[in-house]
Amino acid sequence: MKLLELFIASSKPVVETLLITSVGVYLALDSVNLLGHDARKHLNNIVFYVFSPSLIGSRLADSVTYESLVNMWFMPVNVLLTFMIGSLLGWIVVVITKPPSQLRGLIISCCAAGNLGTMPLIIIPAFCKEKGGPFEDPESCEINGMGYVALSMTTGAIYSWTYIYNLMRVLSNSPVETPHSVESNYDSCKVPLVSSKEEEEDNHKDGRWEKVKRRVVSISEKVNLGSIFAPATIAAIIALVIGLITPLRNLVIGTVAPLRVVQDSLTLLGDGAIPAMTLILGANLLKGLRSSGMKNSSIIGVLVARYILLPISGVLLVRAAYELGLVTSEPLYQFVLLLQYAVPPAMNLGSFATLITYFVCTMTQLFGAGESECSVIMLWTCSLASISLTVWPTFFMWLVA
Repeated sequence: MKLLELFIASSKPVVETLLITSVGVYLALDSVNLLGHDARKHLNNIVFYVFSPSLIGSRLADSVTYESLVNMWFMPVNVLLTFMIGSLLGWIVVVITKPPSQLRGLIISCCAAGNLGTMPLIIIPAFCKEKGGPFEDPESCEINGMGYVALSMTTGAIYSWTYIYNLMRVLSNSPVETPHSVESNYDSCKVPLVSSKEEEEDNHKDGRWEKVKRRVVSISEKVNLGSIFAPATIAAIIALVIGLITPLRNLVIGTVAPLRVVQDSLTLLGDGAIPAMTLILGANLLKGLRSSGMKNSSIIGVLVARYILLPISGVLLVRAAYELGLVTSEPLYQFVLLLQYAVPPAMNLGSFATLITYFVCTMTQLFGAGESECSVIMLWTCSLASISLTVWPTFFMWLVA
């Protein structure tokens, strides 16, 4: 494809996202109020408990095999690299712009956690449908591409509820009252870093193994594993089991599989995730239009980190991994790896009380730090994503073609 054709192909999924997001904004207006606070909350629950697990489970089971999983081993590493590099860039933004202390966690997390769900779920199928593209035939491209996105989305969810959650907990240190609905979750994550005096005295009496065992038990009792093993994560685990065990795969996956109807039903439910998440994205962005108080320098810093420095880092790392033989030569796989560096920040779609994942803004609600500021950042980053997700994918497709 010529460069202009690549640019047009890149712009189509962005236009689709903007159109659906605009509908979400309209539905959230006070005069319409079809996506008000309560409606978003209920739709969030449906997305979290039904649509997202169905989408991830069906797509991952359909595309994953032992061979493909071996070839995709670098993807979880790549997602972790996006989080680590984004955190470093976010820390640099904090040092330069000097925001209030309660907003440090928000800024670093917005630079670290990317939207590995909604945006790729729209972008990949749109690119696969383009004739003469650099990828495979449309059907194989969509099956494999959605499998890549499902694994990426699941990995990002795990990192967000472990790494980003604890980062927000440590850095959002403003003295605020914890909402009653999240007290149990908040308390469950208060893991003491230093043992008490009595524990230290007991440790001297016991052996080293007893110390380790007691510490593991103490941490396991306090860490909220439910926030890590969300429905989407459980669905991914089940999908991996089905995809990797041949008898189970032949039972569920394939045109002649006896239980093919189960896979078809999950696929049908999963197809509702993309429009639902994008509508709520638009509804939540409306709050950003009504909010103010975020320093312009901090917003510009986040935009530069996510849309310039992070994609450049991704190009260097992915191409280096390819040259070292860590990444296969498949263009679609490389494209997804590169895209993980260019997406906007992750957009939370609900309250932590119900463990709605899409991450950063919900965590600000949990810790009481920067909820309105988060909406402002999301407004600007999602608005400029129309440029970033057109220019960078064009370059990525040219690079891997």
